[in-house]
Amino acid sequence: MQYRRLGGSGLKVSEISLGSWLTYGGYVEKENAVKAIETAYDLGINFFDTANVYERGEAEKVVGETLRAYPRESYVLATKVFGQMGDGPNDRGLSRKHILEQADASLKRLGLDYVDILYCHRFDPETPVQETLRAIDDLIRQGKVLYAGISEWTAANIAEGLAAADRYLLDRIVVNQPIYNMFNRYIEKDIIPISEQNGIGQVVFSPLAQGLLTGKYASATDIPAGSRAAKIERMRGNITEDKIAKVQRLGAVASELGVTIGQLALAWTLRQPNVSSALVGASRPEQVAENAGASGVALSADVAARIEDILA
Repeated sequence: MQYRRLGGSGLKVSEISLGSWLTYGGYVEKENAVKAIETAYDLGINFFDTANVYERGEAEKVVGETLRAYPRESYVLATKVFGQMGDGPNDRGLSRKHILEQADASLKRLGLDYVDILYCHRFDPETPVQETLRAIDDLIRQGKVLYAGISEWTAANIAEGLAAADRYLLDRIVVNQPIYNMFNRYIEKDIIPISEQNGIGQVVFSPLAQGLLTGKYASATDIPAGSRAAKIERMRGNITEDKIAKVQRLGAVASELGVTIGQLALAWTLRQPNVSSALVGASRPEQVAENAGASGVALSADVAARIEDILA
């Protein structure tokens, strides 16, 4: 496993990180979830991701319980705040009240004194950005959070946040978590440039396009039993015959390199210097092992050009 700096910070994270969205505490049995985390740790993955809203805190419980077997300084853990956690008017968003209450609730579920990263899970247009960043800055000063992060903010949102942090002398954002894969490249236009200029690294989610870029789908109507798409209906709209045809062509490139299609897709995301880590989900330990094998896979200029031709 190779490691990269998280944006402009001094923190080192594994090129492949393990997430828990729609898995731990959800449709994945706890035993497999625990084994996946343990396998990741044994393979050198030091970066684990969860969120308060994942199964309303159940994912945090599974992740925290499993990671307590390891020295706290040996891993980096991120969680998030924004999503609906109750029925009240203040049970979502990025207000100071919600952030501080949910940070304490997350730490309790995780069984930890601090998290390395607290992400603003989305941008909250109903809360002044300085209120949000001030609350996170206070958590950092209290030692409950080490680094400030955001997820799926626009370039304009990021610029607003950076300006507020500078104006009020608040801890700066060091990491963004956007979707990024061969079929969804929106961050290349504006997000990566503003991030590179301001020391913000990308930890990209869905780098395998929710499993499509593993090559397991033979057609849009042939969905393997047990796959996420089989269990979660809204994921099936991502699977089209056009994309499957491209994945099949990518398979030939992967075969020549001696890697799987999934490893090729992960290596493709990691070709971006601004990407600090590719965040993967896994329902079985063997999936973790395969994904971890993408770390350190370098794509030549010729291979990158062939991939571009296929994606075009």
